[in-house]
Amino acid sequence: MENKNLTVRQTLSQIVSSAFEACGYDPELGAVTVSNRPDLCQFQCNGALSAAKRYKKNPAIIAQEVAAKLQEEPILAKAEFVPPGFLNLDVSDAYLIERACKMDSDVRLDLPCAEKALSIVVDYGGPNVAKPLHIGHLRTAIIGESLVRLARFLGHKVVGDVHLGDWGLQMGLIIEGLRAQKPELCYFDETFGGPYPSEPPVTLDDLNELYPAASARSKTDEEFKAAAQKATGELQNGRPGFVALWKHFLSLSVTDLKKSYAKLDVDFDKWLGESDAAPYVDEMLGILKDKGLSYVSDGALIVDVAKEDDEEEIPPIIIEKSDGSQLYGTTDLATILQRERDFDPDEIWYVVDNRQSMHFKQVFRCAHLAALVPEETKLMHIGFGTMNGKDGKPYKTRDGGVMRLSDLIATVTDAAREKMAESATASVLSDEEAAACAEKIGIAALKIGDLINHRTKDYIFDLDRFLASEGKTGPYLQYAAVRIHSVLEKAEAQGFTPGKLLPPASDTERALLLSLSGVGDTLLRAFSDHAPNGICEALFDLTGLFNRFYYENKILTCPDAAQRDSWLKLISITERMISLLLSLLAIQVPEKM
Repeated sequence: MENKNLTVRQTLSQIVSSAFEACGYDPELGAVTVSNRPDLCQFQCNGALSAAKRYKKNPAIIAQEVAAKLQEEPILAKAEFVPPGFLNLDVSDAYLIERACKMDSDVRLDLPCAEKALSIVVDYGGPNVAKPLHIGHLRTAIIGESLVRLARFLGHKVVGDVHLGDWGLQMGLIIEGLRAQKPELCYFDETFGGPYPSEPPVTLDDLNELYPAASARSKTDEEFKAAAQKATGELQNGRPGFVALWKHFLSLSVTDLKKSYAKLDVDFDKWLGESDAAPYVDEMLGILKDKGLSYVSDGALIVDVAKEDDEEEIPPIIIEKSDGSQLYGTTDLATILQRERDFDPDEIWYVVDNRQSMHFKQVFRCAHLAALVPEETKLMHIGFGTMNGKDGKPYKTRDGGVMRLSDLIATVTDAAREKMAESATASVLSDEEAAACAEKIGIAALKIGDLINHRTKDYIFDLDRFLASEGKTGPYLQYAAVRIHSVLEKAEAQGFTPGKLLPPASDTERALLLSLSGVGDTLLRAFSDHAPNGICEALFDLTGLFNRFYYENKILTCPDAAQRDSWLKLISITERMISLLLSLLAIQVPEKM
C-alpha cells in the first residue's frame, strides 16, 4: 500500500483517491492537503465539493460515502464528514510512530527522492573579475546555494556554475588603466617574444582600484574609452600580452572570490565565465542567421521575440550593436549553447535579480526559437527582490556607497561577537573559538534574515532583529540544535540511551511527530516553487515544537525509564532533521552558544 518514497500527504492522497474510486468517483478527487484548521484536523480533502457539480449530487452525500469507506483504513484515527462536503482526517499515533521509526533507521530520514531525476544547471553568483563582491551578490549566492543543495538532496544531477563576468569591456578598461600607470610592462610590447612573468604585475588591491578608476575615466575621456574598446577586441582576438594579463587578473580575482564565497559556505561546481562561451558566439550567430531569425535594424543585429498573445510589450533582443560590440544577450545565448553541449541539461536555472526578468524572457525565447536547446528544455529565471535599508531603498553604506560583501560579513560577525560577550558561553571559549562561533552565528543571522522571506519579495535589513535569540532568526534555530545536542550529551554521560519510541504522551509530542513527518512534503514544495523559505518555515515549526516539548517534559529526570528513553529517541531524530534542514540552507551550528 505504501511506497517508501511517498510522503505522509502523498500516502493519504493515495488512500483517499482509492476510496473515491471505490465509491464510483474519479480518483483524482482524492487529493489531500495539510489542514488549514489544525485545531479541527491534521489533513483535509475537498474533493466532494468538486465532485458535486460533475456528478450532479449533493457534496455531503459524496463526502459521507467516502468517509464511510475510509473507516476501514488502519492508519487513520479520524475520517469524518463536515458540511457542506469536507473530509477531515487525522492519522493514528501508531502511524506517526511508524514513520518516525523509519526516519530513525534511514540515513536520509525517510525523506523522498524526486520521481524523475533531472539534469539541472544552476547559474548563480555572477561576479565580475577585478571587482569585489558587494551586497548585491548576497541573495543570488545564498538562494542559489540552497536550491542547488535541495535539488541534489532530492536526487537530481546538478551543476552549479558561478558564471564569471570575465570577457567584456571591463577587461579592456583594466588593461588600459594599467597601461596608463605602467606603460613599460612587457605585456604592452607587441614585439615581446615571451615568456611572460609568472607573477602578476599588480596586487588584488591594485586590481580593485584599477577598474573603478578606469570606468570613471571612460565616462569623460572618449579617447581612453576607445582605447579600452580596442584592447577588449584585441584580448578577445588572442593578443598574447593581453591574454597573459587577463590570466593574471582572473587568477587574482577567483582566489579572492573563493575566499569570500567560502565564508558563506557557497561552493560552485564550475567556475566558468563569459570567456568560456566566447568560442560559441560565432556558431550561435550563424544559427540565428541560417534560421532567418536575425536581421539588421538601425545598424544593430536584432531578433524579434514577441508573440501575438503577449500581454506586455516584448522588445526585440539586440545581438550586436551598430558598432559591432556584443551585449549580455549575446554571451547568454552562447552560454546556453555551451551548456547544452557540455551538460545536456533538462533545465537551466538563472538565480538573478527580478529586475532582469525582461532580459531573460528575451534570451529564453530567442534560444528556443533558434533551437539552441530542445523545445522541452526548461529555461527558468528564478528572480529575487532586493535587500533594502530601513528607508525602503536598496541597502547602502553610511556614505551612500554599495557595501562590500566582506564588510557586511564582518559587520554581522562583530555584532554577533558583542552579543556573545553578554552570555556565559563566551567565558569558556578561547578567542579563536569565540571568533569562529561568532562568524557562524552572524552568517546564520544574515542568511535566515534573507531566506525566511519568499525570494521574490524585497526585505528590510535589520541586524538587531536578525541577531535576536527569539523569533524567526538564525540564532534561534542554532540554539535549538545546540540545546538538543547538549541534552543528548548529558544523557550519554549519565548512561542513558535513546530507546523504543512510545505513543505520544501529549498533544505537543504528537504535534512534533506530525511536524517531522511533514518535512518531506515541504522539501518537494520548496523544490517545485524554487523557494527556500519553505525550508525555513519547517525549521521554525520543528524548533518551536521542540522547545515547547522540552519545557513541558523533564526528560533526563523522568522517573519512567522507558518514557525517558523514548523521548531521547524523539529528540535525537529531531536533532538530525534540524541539522539536515540547516545544511540545505548552508548554515553551520556552533558547538556551544
